[in-house]
Amino acid sequence: ALRLVNRYSNLLLLRTFSKSYAAAGIRVGFGFGHPEVIGRLRNIQNMFNMNVIGHAVGVSILAHRATYNENHRHIRHERERVRGALSRLGFSVTPSHANFLLARVPAGRDGVWWHACLKRKKILVAVLPDEGLEDCIRVSIGTKPQMDAFLAAVEDISGAQTIS
Repeated sequence: ALRLVNRYSNLLLLRTFSKSYAAAGIRVGFGFGHPEVIGRLRNIQNMFNMNVIGHAVGVSILAHRATYNENHRHIRHERERVRGALSRLGFSVTPSHANFLLARVPAGRDGVWWHACLKRKKILVAVLPDEGLEDCIRVSIGTKPQMDAFLAAVEDISGAQTIS
């Protein structure tokens, strides 16, 4: 899409460092746009719109693309590994290109129940109360040890659920 920026004067492409760059806490991103759009934004820009730490981290991230690429590979690998494991445990997992999975929980329980069980094991997932998603959880992809702990907890809960 970057090639389209100079072709369309009303196009602005935005990206954050939150997900793939693993820097959600700094709340920094960047954008590309037609020079006319960028000029208009500069005219209304607050001169203190970014703190020094956020700026330094952003510059460092851009200077270390190899680290980003490695993190991106890790996320893709872990996402697929976790997707396969959840599928084998009876979850229906929506295909994803993000750093999280949407997993429909096995029949008989809902997302709130799974959230509560996992929380007791100090594993946090998001519950989706929206209509049609009550039986889903959102699983963020973390480090391999974090995902191993998540899968162990799911296996433990799945085994306990069949007994009770």
